[in-house]
Amino acid sequence: MFSRIRNARAVQRKLMVAGVLGASMALAASVSAGSASAQTVPSASTIPLGHGYMGVGYAQDNKGHQPTGVAVPNAAGPEGVDVSHYQGSINWSSVKSAGMQFAYIKATEATNYKDPAFNANYLNAYNAKVIRGAYHFARPDLSSGAAQATYFAANGGAWSADNLTLPGMLDLEGGCYSKSAASMQSWILDFYNTYKAKTGRDVVIYTSPSWWNSCTGGWGGMSAKSPLFVANWTTASSPSIPSGFPFWTFWQYSDSGSISGISGAVDRDRFSGDSSRLLALANNTP
Repeated sequence: MFSRIRNARAVQRKLMVAGVLGASMALAASVSAGSASAQTVPSASTIPLGHGYMGVGYAQDNKGHQPTGVAVPNAAGPEGVDVSHYQGSINWSSVKSAGMQFAYIKATEATNYKDPAFNANYLNAYNAKVIRGAYHFARPDLSSGAAQATYFAANGGAWSADNLTLPGMLDLEGGCYSKSAASMQSWILDFYNTYKAKTGRDVVIYTSPSWWNSCTGGWGGMSAKSPLFVANWTTASSPSIPSGFPFWTFWQYSDSGSISGISGAVDRDRFSGDSSRLLALANNTP
């Protein structure tokens, strides 16, 4: 079992894999062991509404994954975390003191769910001077990209040039939601266009190589628009990235980090540039 058995998020994942995901075991049996980029994902979501978070689909897709530990890859760049209500109460001053310069925080899912810890996390991270952004867990099976982008922008995904706010992020994982690659491309573009119209920012895209390659066909249509936040849990010096993207901007390299101020395991992330480029991304400056 993953190392997150130590906290509430791990318990939630265990229950999903053992119970809710039981109906998809036949599909899972067809997924062979190996790297994320070599695997396929289910055609429809098996993640209950409100239970999505960064990495839940990656874990589902990679059931043979073994935790990589907490070793930081031999790569430069500011360190960060991503969180949701599964991390419980967070001491953001301690997170900042531990060297975490940025965080992505779950805000919304579909058009009727807001993470119960978002308001506290977003404000407290800001007060601790952690550069933070909000993320939306996509549910392309439930409503249009435009509707979900509208909900996200109105419930935490807005942006301001205040030195501490990153552009919103679209979390894409957990199956192809019974959509063809062309339909998924259209859904993503619908979300992007609406979010940019409402905030003036390009939405960041979080995904794994296997999800993007399987569910969009390795589409290159977002590479010039959206910074990539890639999920690839490894201690290698650089991640595997989806087809259609020439490089990564953020990298979720582990699901089993340990950070002062957060109880239990937490995702560990890295930014590809230096601190000045992280600030430039936050403020939308050259």
